[in-house]
Parts: sequence; structure tokens; C-alpha cells
Amino acid sequence: MDDLSKAEEPETVIHSQRQLAQAALMYHVIAVDGVIREEERIRLIEVLSTQFDIDEDEAQQLAKEGRDAEHEAIDLYQFTSILKRALQEDERIGMIENLWEMVFADGHVHEMEDNVVWRVAELLGVDTRDRMLLKQRVWKRINDQEPANDG
Repeated sequence: MDDLSKAEEPETVIHSQRQLAQAALMYHVIAVDGVIREEERIRLIEVLSTQFDIDEDEAQQLAKEGRDAEHEAIDLYQFTSILKRALQEDERIGMIENLWEMVFADGHVHEMEDNVVWRVAELLGVDTRDRMLLKQRVWKRINDQEPANDG
């Protein structure tokens, strides 16, 4: 089987790893508070579909693979290290914006979700200012108001 994986085009393998890493991080954000709500599942599928220009069935499969990868992961670094190498700065910033989409899918910020986004941003090299501006932008887009933490 090693020969088959080596036969794939390198960009295809990187693209799959990038997609899986992003899906796993997004899943981690919606799961970290211990409750995955239906609106969070729906938003995850929507964001994956839009982000990767895939249909709903493919997005659901990617979400499932992301969930499985997240469950097997020891830490976030295995995903962020892939993304830090593979994504340009604007793409890493976009990843943080997608994580905020996951955080706000259920209408509020849980302290643990906020902490995960902070850690991922640090590991991806996205600065604090950008992280906070993205948080405000996503919240305003969704709610047209200022965010409130549920600490």
C-alpha cells in the first residue's frame, strides 16, 4: 500500500492533509465544550462545503474524517504543523475566521472554545490583533452586535 500512496500526486496528498487538518480543528472547536449542537453540525458542513468547494455529501464525509482524526489526536500541533507549512498567511487567517464560525454557530462563546481558537492562532502564527478582529467580524456578521463571553 505504500507504493499506492507514493504514486499519488504530491499536491493531492497535501490538499487532503490540509482539508483533514482543518476539518479536525473545526470539529475540535465545536466539541470542546462537551456538547455538539445541531446548529454546530450544520455550520461545520456549510463551512467545509464553502471552504473546499465540495458538495454536502463530501463535506459530511470530510467532517466525519475530521472527527475521527480529532479523536485520535494527541494534541492540536499535529494539525497546526501541517497547516502552518501548507497555508499562506491569508489562508491561516481564514482558518481562524472559520474557527470563529464554529464558535458562534450556537450563538455564544464558551471559554474553552475561545481558548482553542487562541491556541490554534498562536500555533499558526496569527497574531492576537487579527484573531480578535476576526472574532468581532464574525460575531457582527452573525449577530450584528458585540460578542459576550460565557466564562
